[in-house]
Amino acid sequence: MQNFKSGTYINQGHYKSFQPEFINKPWLLENMELIQLLSKADRQLGRLDMYSEHIPDIDLFISMHVLKEATQSSKIEGTQTNMEEALLDKEDVSNDKKDDWEEVQNYIQAMHQAIEMLQKLPFSSRLIRETHKTLLQGVRGAHKLPGIFRTSQNWIGGASINDATFVPPVHTTINALMSDLENFAHNEDVYFPDLLKIAIIHYQFETIHPFLDGNGRVGRLLITLYLVDKGILKKPILYLSDFFERNKSLYYDNLMKARTDHNITQWLKFFLVGVIETAKKGVETFDAILKLKQNTELNIQTLGTRGNNAQKIMQYLFKRPMIDVSKVIAITDVSKKTAYNLIADLEELGILKEITGGKRDKLYVFDSYLQLFK
Repeated sequence: MQNFKSGTYINQGHYKSFQPEFINKPWLLENMELIQLLSKADRQLGRLDMYSEHIPDIDLFISMHVLKEATQSSKIEGTQTNMEEALLDKEDVSNDKKDDWEEVQNYIQAMHQAIEMLQKLPFSSRLIRETHKTLLQGVRGAHKLPGIFRTSQNWIGGASINDATFVPPVHTTINALMSDLENFAHNEDVYFPDLLKIAIIHYQFETIHPFLDGNGRVGRLLITLYLVDKGILKKPILYLSDFFERNKSLYYDNLMKARTDHNITQWLKFFLVGVIETAKKGVETFDAILKLKQNTELNIQTLGTRGNNAQKIMQYLFKRPMIDVSKVIAITDVSKKTAYNLIADLEELGILKEITGGKRDKLYVFDSYLQLFK
């Protein structure tokens, strides 16, 4: 890490762009504090991965982790959609919130699609471009070349390129830089720990900024995709956007420090602390989910013959903790009156909570479950 050189600033007339060095090369790890953090991060990640093997219906809970990741990652970019709003159907979203809502839904779709694609495609530029295409379809960045590396200069911060905080490399070098990034991801001739590898890949991706829009969201998605692709996680259950959002200024400062001061160590430490904290939190959340599941099952047993239908509703709620009467009818195939009685039962048991406050078109949330992800 002592010999790390991030790149050079190139004078482009009225601004300077940053040209990063290639990363596919031998890396020497000497910092003992970093090695210690790496050991802790590996242990916590191992614990989280082990949990995913022993939790029944893990995919139900993954959908909620993805929903949280989508709202937090989009929040970093300024999108104002919370988890309750993200759970709404499109027709229930107010017009002024529709764009934000769609961005979050695209993120969820992009994550699911990318995980599926990993079964046929390696972690690669092609996978990254396909993910970006889904992320930007039909939303505010739709005119900004979805799925295509940029063919013009972009910049970060500032009203114009002249007062930008950071100007990424010129577009003519993107293909070579992304090819280098991809080779580094798959280079098995030079050993380097995978957690540090993906930390460097994320840093380099954000520095290249290969797309006109959506770079931050794609860059954060890459972390989970890489860990799944390398078999470090069997399921996509680690998401760092919440940690990055809560430490937003440090996140940007450490990325910038690596570029300006050639100090990547600070970024790597920050990244590993994020992995440790997020993996610990993940284990605690899974624990709490299991306890909640046991408690709700015990409560539902008190409903007698109505318990079977209530159980069907609970299965739905653990995947999507918001429901209305029409959805209850669809799930249980009962009359409207019986559906309202079932909702009343679940309200009485403290499982459902009405959130609209109106007399018609009422919406209910499985609040105690939703709170575990906040």
